[in-house]
Amino acid sequence: MIIPNNILFDDVVSMLSKGHTVTLRAKGNSMFPFIVGGRDCVVLQKVVCIQEGDIVLAHLEGKRYVLHRIYYMNKDEIVLMGDGNVRGRERCHPEDVCGVVQKIIRNGRFISCHSLKEQRNVRFWKKLLPLRRYILAIWHRWERWNGKTNDDG
Repeated sequence: MIIPNNILFDDVVSMLSKGHTVTLRAKGNSMFPFIVGGRDCVVLQKVVCIQEGDIVLAHLEGKRYVLHRIYYMNKDEIVLMGDGNVRGRERCHPEDVCGVVQKIIRNGRFISCHSLKEQRNVRFWKKLLPLRRYILAIWHRWERWNGKTNDDG
């Protein structure tokens, strides 16, 4: 069954606000290499406290939702950016953040977003921002060459 995103995410936000955790299969490649669309799932929970580096579900203008990492934040504004992006950023307000990813499920394994290893990898990837375009291009070519393409967008 296919459910339109605006209906799905309105229900997800409602469940999160009531304190439930929600598990969703990732779609797209904007969070690559940390989250791979079509393969990985994310476990979201209600926002209690967020900080730079967290992956959040945010409601943007135009009834659009994104699952991206907090790149920068202050008390009035949050700048989001997908790990697989080289330029595109979104801006929102703290009250627009609907949920925060606690775990990534990959091949039956749980990866804690707050483990020291994961946080180290995220800091390293952030420092590689000027080189991401090249790294991602090589990675995607390698996957196409090996027949592991994911064209979910």
